[in-house]
Amino acid sequence: MALLQFSRKTGTATLPRPTPEMEALLKGFSIEVMPRTAAKVEHFAELLPAGTRVYIAHIDGTSIDEMVLTARRLASEGFEVMPHFPARIIPDTATLADWIARYQGEAGVREALLLGGGVSSPAGEFDNSMQLMETGLFDKAGFTRLHVAGHPEGNRDIDPDGSDRNVLEALRWKQAFSERSDAEMAVVTQFVFEADPVIAWAERLRAEGIDLPLHIGVAGPAKLQTLIKFAVACGVGPSLRVLQRRARDVTRLVQPHEPTEVLAGLAAHRAANPDSNIRNIHFFPLGGIAANGQWTTENAGSSGIPAIQKQG
Repeated sequence: MALLQFSRKTGTATLPRPTPEMEALLKGFSIEVMPRTAAKVEHFAELLPAGTRVYIAHIDGTSIDEMVLTARRLASEGFEVMPHFPARIIPDTATLADWIARYQGEAGVREALLLGGGVSSPAGEFDNSMQLMETGLFDKAGFTRLHVAGHPEGNRDIDPDGSDRNVLEALRWKQAFSERSDAEMAVVTQFVFEADPVIAWAERLRAEGIDLPLHIGVAGPAKLQTLIKFAVACGVGPSLRVLQRRARDVTRLVQPHEPTEVLAGLAAHRAANPDSNIRNIHFFPLGGIAANGQWTTENAGSSGIPAIQKQG
């Protein structure tokens, strides 16, 4: 966590103030939860600022009942709710329409993350997020925001040859879709551990005519072993070397790895390039929602103050 500084004037320990660049980058950050992890949190208002966008990950095997229940709870506590719609676990258009109706009717949801999903074989008629968009159901239902997945370090499931040809083609399609949809769109990325590859990727997208806002995925504070396990399982690319270098020092294996370095790099780039399409940060709380909430409280300045503290 952030190092404490001693105030000579008050004689109390205080947290160092984040740089203006870091505070600006973290303003409006989002975070991801699963129903089973959300159920362990007694009060989200103790951990997150009011109005934080909370993505609800829909893992294969999780029931729509659990998803809707979590969405309803988060909405009732004053958070913006964005459930995942993984194409490959949705069997047909009727099921998709039912999910949309339930989220809206029971939880007032108007935002969604559309993605392929982490299973190898489709359960039915959908294989990718573009097919979900082509149904027209989200526009018809009046969704105000649709996010799609991004892969700064490539995706072997989409481009088995190691290129990014198919990934880029899909993003061009989504760029065109954004221009005919009433919903605001953005790209939220897989978590990364280095700033420079993400910055180069963002600049390349702009050069390719893709200017959708980018919400960069970052792993929250967690033990190094935990991060390496998730990074390998999720196919994180070259930036995994940041963790591997740290792992050579066995004394660091039990210490939490924090996202300070990657965020500082992104913040400096954003400050120097205010027209960058890097707009927001999305946290994957791999070390727990409470640990992530404490880190943002300590490092995001006024934009990281939990709702319950502001009420107080």
